[in-house]
This record gives sequence, structure tokens and C-alpha cells, in this order.
Amino acid sequence: MRFLKNVGFIAASLLLAPVAFAAVDLSSLTSEVDFSSVGTAVLAVAATLAGIYITWKAAGLVLRAIRGL
Repeated sequence: MRFLKNVGFIAASLLLAPVAFAAVDLSSLTSEVDFSSVGTAVLAVAATLAGIYITWKAAGLVLRAIRGL
């Protein structure tokens, strides 16, 4: 019985999936989006994280040098 139930769900999803996705038209949304600034934002975030990491490591080196005195 469970097998038939699973087969029914699979068959229904295969029949209904093209209908559900065919009705969605996102071309008006995607044509208005400009992705050129996304690359700049990703690089800015990466540079910020790299700066934080370098500062953290430098602070650790300074603290180790102070403790060693």
C-alpha cells in the first residue's frame, strides 16, 4: 500500500511540475537587475574579512611578544 502511495505522489509530481513552472515568468524581474555591482560587493566583503583576520593575527603576535618579556 505504501509503495502505491509513493508511486502516486511521484506520478502526480511529474505531471504537475511542468504546469507549475511554466506559469512563472520572471523575465521582467531579471532584466531589471544589474549584477555588475555584485562583484564589487563580494570583493569588498572579502577584503574586509581579510583585514579583520590580519588584525586578529597581528594582535595575537603582539600579545605573545608582551607575554614573552
